[in-house]
Amino acid sequence: MYPNVQGSSFRTWTLFAQAGFLPLEEILMISATPLTLLVMDPYVIEMNDSGDLPSVLDVHVNVGGRSSTPGKAKGRKARWSVKPSDMSNNTFNPIRAIVDSMKVKPNPDKTMISLSIGDPTVFGNLPTDPEVTQAMKDALDSGKYNGYAPSIGYLSSREEVASYYHCPEAPLEAKDVILTSGCSQAIELCLAVLANPGQNILVPRPGFSLYRTLAESMGIEVKLYNLLPEKSWEIDLKQLESLIDEKTACLIVNNPSNPCGSVFSRSHLQKILAVAARQCVPILADEIYGDMVFSGSKFEPLATLSTNVPILSCGGLAKRWLVPGWRLGWILIHDRRDIFGNEIRDGLVKLSQRILGPCTIVQGALKSILRRTPQEFYHDTLSFLKSNADLCYGALAAIPGLRPVRPSGAMYLMVEIEMEHFPEFENDVEFTERLVAEQSVHCLPATCFEYPNFFRVVITVPEVMMLEACSRIQEFCEQHYHCAEGSPEECDK
Repeated sequence: MYPNVQGSSFRTWTLFAQAGFLPLEEILMISATPLTLLVMDPYVIEMNDSGDLPSVLDVHVNVGGRSSTPGKAKGRKARWSVKPSDMSNNTFNPIRAIVDSMKVKPNPDKTMISLSIGDPTVFGNLPTDPEVTQAMKDALDSGKYNGYAPSIGYLSSREEVASYYHCPEAPLEAKDVILTSGCSQAIELCLAVLANPGQNILVPRPGFSLYRTLAESMGIEVKLYNLLPEKSWEIDLKQLESLIDEKTACLIVNNPSNPCGSVFSRSHLQKILAVAARQCVPILADEIYGDMVFSGSKFEPLATLSTNVPILSCGGLAKRWLVPGWRLGWILIHDRRDIFGNEIRDGLVKLSQRILGPCTIVQGALKSILRRTPQEFYHDTLSFLKSNADLCYGALAAIPGLRPVRPSGAMYLMVEIEMEHFPEFENDVEFTERLVAEQSVHCLPATCFEYPNFFRVVITVPEVMMLEACSRIQEFCEQHYHCAEGSPEECDK
């Protein structure tokens, strides 16, 4: 039944995977007692003349010269010691840390109004367009997109993105597009390909907390450059340039901004590019809100303004098409002077292979989404956001002790708390906690964005809820407001 090996001295037994005696890739031969196992052909164990399987406890494994004889392992005591990795220990999300530590309960007599979540779908008042939904249904029904796609995305899908964002000032081809699982993964891949542990990146303050979360988990230092509220959140360029050293791997530019809702002018973007060019620092452009700009302002893709600064631009479906849960993002590689070369492109491809790309169903729908979504959908979304932004800004600007900064795009508005008028609160975290407890209105304290004594308002809620929230914030401030010494005019407001 079994073939003879070395005459009739040994018989060959097949070791099935289910037996679990040894790893499947190791082939073992029993030569004598005490038994020594040596690597041979797959799944084969050779037995001694008696034909009996020995007790597992009697089997000694010799692999690569190392014996598994019980009690003879060198330098290691056999005991459980399972610990989290350095990466997990170094991963910290400031928003989650602050929000999860807030133990206050909302006022039970008032319905909770959350102005804290940057998800436009939460309240159901901003659905995506029916054409977008139909494109997904068609892709699913076609049965063509149930398997694996290339890790960087289908070629046809990358061609569609390249065509959609191509312009003479910043030409794009399919080879310049990497599809990702949302814009967040696009940012992660860019950081991973540009920076090594021990290097640093330049991040805006206030800024999206994910930049720090991702960078520090990779052992990358974060240096914060300042945005100036008195200049509509423009960058403090002198301070930015002072942070650059030989270990600076990239500059992150978020335009339009989360959490500020600001949109940089063309001239300011050119000054940013001048710093990057002078210091030879590549740019990671987070432009997920690029198509969410209110009338009166204009979004300028950073890559259209420079031919000599290499730029990785990150975007996706989440905000413009109001489908953040579909998790399709992209990286657009702008490198007309070939500074990145093949190394950065190849590096992005290798990194994308860790999770084998974004959802194939969404990729299959992408052509129809990009081509068939009506302009009215985009217009209506922006009109609603601007109306809510104007309403919120006007209401909060009239409240003593608050100084909102008017937004020009995205879905957010930042409000300064004049803390000297609210002495019972130590900081913005306490202010927003009490706002929840007394008025059931939840805004994120800007400490989440490394900018204390501000809070962020999300402007995607229905208009009636925005009005009610502003009314409650006014009531809260009136109850806690105190005149600062030497400013009696404030009390007359």
